[in-house]
Amino acid sequence: MSADGTLEPNLSGPAGSYMPPSGGGPDVFFGRNGVSIPLPLIERAEGIRMWDDSGVEYIDMSSGPIVSNIGHGVPEIGEAIASQISTVDFACSRIVRHRASLRLSDQISRLAGPGYERVCFVSGGSEANEIAIKFLRQYAISIGQTRRRHVITCMPSYHGGTFSTLAWSGDNTLGDFLDGMVVDSPKIPAPFTYRVPENHTVESYAQHCADALRNTINELGAENVLAFMIEPVGGVATGALVPHQNFFQAVRQICDENGVYLLFDEVMSGSGRTGKFLSAHYWPQIQPDVAVLAKGLGAGYVPLGAVLVPAAMADPLAEHLGFDFSHTYTANPVACAAGSAVLDYTEQHNLMDNAMEMGAYLRNALELLKESCPLIGDVRGLGLLMSLEMVADQATKKMLPAEAVAADRIRMHGLNNGLLIYSRRTCRGENGEWFMVAPPLTISRDECDELVERLARALNDLAEELTREGLLS
Repeated sequence: MSADGTLEPNLSGPAGSYMPPSGGGPDVFFGRNGVSIPLPLIERAEGIRMWDDSGVEYIDMSSGPIVSNIGHGVPEIGEAIASQISTVDFACSRIVRHRASLRLSDQISRLAGPGYERVCFVSGGSEANEIAIKFLRQYAISIGQTRRRHVITCMPSYHGGTFSTLAWSGDNTLGDFLDGMVVDSPKIPAPFTYRVPENHTVESYAQHCADALRNTINELGAENVLAFMIEPVGGVATGALVPHQNFFQAVRQICDENGVYLLFDEVMSGSGRTGKFLSAHYWPQIQPDVAVLAKGLGAGYVPLGAVLVPAAMADPLAEHLGFDFSHTYTANPVACAAGSAVLDYTEQHNLMDNAMEMGAYLRNALELLKESCPLIGDVRGLGLLMSLEMVADQATKKMLPAEAVAADRIRMHGLNNGLLIYSRRTCRGENGEWFMVAPPLTISRDECDELVERLARALNDLAEELTREGLLS
């Protein structure tokens, strides 16, 4: 703490200014090298706001890790959870059925549209991506394509925290950790739109990345490739990257030509966050074969994920080999009831429309902020899934130096200005440094204005600090 009570970074190594209490929570395991950021002890949350044990109020600017879609403290969700617990608290999906799962399946299939008639429920995004790949692998085996096993993904990307999903994710800092533990997946370049090679336009680079997919499939042998998995709107790994539409068109064609399944990881972008239930709905001509939801589906009230597949694949598989991979909490009644209540609330309050409207309003405000804040290089995203990329120079897109640890410091300055910001350095920052702007879908215009005012102060504080330290001219 500084003399005025604000939070200060620790650049002195392991003996950080922040030490969790003995015993503590999960944060006792977090790394404390570099910038150590005291974590506020949250006592209460409502709407887009949280209050700590000292009464300090924060705007939840990133919905945690892009999860709290409907905001905090919605009574209807608690009532739905309590009602379900009082009727059927748990039921094993391998032994019995229950109405909570049936109702949520119907809701998701209706909102997702044709091609997603069957839904498998799990406890989160990592599980969902693993189940999706298991489903595709089992289906391929059922039709005699036993050699299809490779899953191609992007560098960078993020698909979960289990060993398998980390191997599918694109993060070049995990080499030693994953070495010998998993089989790494083939990677193609992520189709960035802000930082593209000098000899490319955004459109030509999108084609270059699609060509990389085609070339990778050819090198591996199409008969050996199972799926291409991508976040249609990126999360923290790419800073809300929205690829050029030509990329998706080319990818769909390449997958079709080679019998490769296209999987959209909509853990962050789904459940209405971008203004549509699936962000895939923005590109109806390139519908993925399988889609995955989590985070906003349970909206932070329960751990919940879902795998959406067509009946045309699920039903023949059930008649042949069957798909018997499940977990203890697969289709948990309480989680399903909460998920139904979240979707009810989302539809009743027109939150998908609000995400589109407030997303456009907030993006315009952020673009205006960029004009007065040289630290902002790019504003990107879709609906209320956005990010700001920080730069040393707007004109040249020069990156901030690594020693600035900007993605960490902005969280600290956010706290000092009443903002909870989600940011994480990806691939040592070699593709840039950004943070997420993804408030709950309930946000109003006045709340957007307040968020931008606080963010302006946080960015100015960061810029002043970096300038004092000679890290920004």
